[in-house]
Amino acid sequence: MNGIASALLPVMLLIALGVALRKSGVVADVAWAGLEKVAYYVFFPALLVYNLGGQSLDGVPWQPMLLVILATCVVAAVALILWHLLSRSVSGATFTSVFQGGVRFNSYIALAVCDAFYGTEGLAVGAIGISFMIVIVNLMSVAAFAVWGSRGAVGIRSLLRDITANPLIVSCTLGLLLSATDIGLPELAADALGLIGRAALPVGLLAVGAGVRFSAMRGHVRPVIASTLVQYLLKPLTAVTLLGAVGLDGTAAATIVIIFITPVAASSYILAKQLGGDIAAVASIVTLQTVLAFAVMPAGLALLL
Repeated sequence: MNGIASALLPVMLLIALGVALRKSGVVADVAWAGLEKVAYYVFFPALLVYNLGGQSLDGVPWQPMLLVILATCVVAAVALILWHLLSRSVSGATFTSVFQGGVRFNSYIALAVCDAFYGTEGLAVGAIGISFMIVIVNLMSVAAFAVWGSRGAVGIRSLLRDITANPLIVSCTLGLLLSATDIGLPELAADALGLIGRAALPVGLLAVGAGVRFSAMRGHVRPVIASTLVQYLLKPLTAVTLLGAVGLDGTAAATIVIIFITPVAASSYILAKQLGGDIAAVASIVTLQTVLAFAVMPAGLALLL
């Protein structure tokens, strides 16, 4: 438990620092919005391309990793849709926030914890798992907005545009193609991407903290509870069960557990604004899950790892 706490401490301190900096007013809210966009559109895509494109998939059990990740995400999505169909307690727009809160994950926290636990190997293997997750959950989330978003049903062209314009999907696809085809990264490109990508995790974690809004948690009890139970209970337990079923262990299995026990991504705001979601509900879900991560992640990882 002490080792887990030590690995998580720098991650949690950066998030707490983000909270303190925003509340103190040292960094203006408009600056945080810009910083989050730079991290989302520049720093993190560079880190993903660098870690994925610069390594070979040989020796990495990516097929069982993909199977476990896809199956766990499908279980979470089905559970959330059934909850919505059976309860009918929230609007379609609010349900898209619940859906995001139950299927999406915070890639900054996940990759930072993989790095803290397993170093370079954890960063490399974690990047592969995270790339699968990014593609799957973004496809699922965009599809959910197409069905339940307040913007109404969208055409196939609009749906494809939303998917192909996502910077994380684009960077993951590029990185995996470079790795799978053994093209790799030219030295100059690798150096530049590596330098840019180093800013992704600290800046991303600060932005996570800055996005915490305690006042936003009022009035969204049922959506917050539903998404949080799926995020912190159903997904980790499903993943661990499936990992045992396929016989996957070691760093690959551990990084998957880490990925499935992180809070929802603050970038859920961006998707909710673009595609007709419930902004207040998603703010509540992001805030509570981020705060709970300080207790849930150390306890959950100590138990599951």
